[in-house]
Amino acid sequence: MSAFILDPVLLQNSFLLGRTALCHVLLADNAALPWFMLVPETTAVELCDLDPATHATLFEEIHLLGRALRGTFAVDKLNVAAIGNVVRQLHVHIVGRRSDDYCWPDVVWGRAPPERYSAARVAALGIWVATALPGRFTPRRD
Repeated sequence: MSAFILDPVLLQNSFLLGRTALCHVLLADNAALPWFMLVPETTAVELCDLDPATHATLFEEIHLLGRALRGTFAVDKLNVAAIGNVVRQLHVHIVGRRSDDYCWPDVVWGRAPPERYSAARVAALGIWVATALPGRFTPRRD
């Protein structure tokens, strides 16, 4: 069995914060929106291809991260999606949206972010994910 490799396109405009037992946790480099991605370490391409236990674990992590995001950031709506038209590797976006954000009500995909993250803010959000996924998240060690 070959080693799992994150699709390089996912890493082009995001930061690898760490991982859970199932997922790699990424932060999109878009400081205008809280935007995270969970990339399960699987060869499955679609959510319906996951075995029931893996599906349940992934959705529990989506649930925990989404609730924490909504509880921490001033958002009006959560966008949760596993589209995969550009990147076939299964990944789930969890994006906090506000009715006054720069691209509301349109989608965030394919739009240049108005601001990027500083290294300090990326580090702080990595710590925040550890609180959002208590006991599940291991930060990336460089």
